Amino acid sequence: MVKIKWATAYKCIIGFLLSIGLVIGAHAIDNPEAPDLIGEFEKREVIYLTAIERPQNSNRDFLVAYDNYLIFLDEELNKAADKLNSKLPEARKSELMEAQKHWSKYRDAEFVFIKNTWTRKDFGSSAGISRGDYRTSIIKDRVIQLLHYTKSF
Repeated sequence: MVKIKWATAYKCIIGFLLSIGLVIGAHAIDNPEAPDLIGEFEKREVIYLTAIERPQNSNRDFLVAYDNYLIFLDEELNKAADKLNSKLPEARKSELMEAQKHWSKYRDAEFVFIKNTWTRKDFGSSAGISRGDYRTSIIKDRVIQLLHYTKSF
């Protein structure tokens, strides 16, 4: 049986909902004639999200599904960065490289924080699922951000 600290769970749910609101609300006006890069990405990710959302998943199934999704997102992140880099004027490419370097440091630090926050001791068997969800959301947000940038060039 999983012990739930309701105050902590409530704060996490509120934080999650706020972060979704920021992602949904933080859209710039993009070139309307540009390909729908985000829609294409969302079509590719469906298989991974479906695997995560299966009601009959065991705890192990969730962990495997999140690991597979994380691998997919890493590949998508690299593709999105490469695509953006190919469209940038030469003078702007170093800016992207610098931003990616800083973002990678942020991601790595955030992953350590997630690992040390969502522990089995405090959250039971659901800790791994929470870690997977938070880690994938960080990378997915960056992929979408890079795709938005790409539409501008």
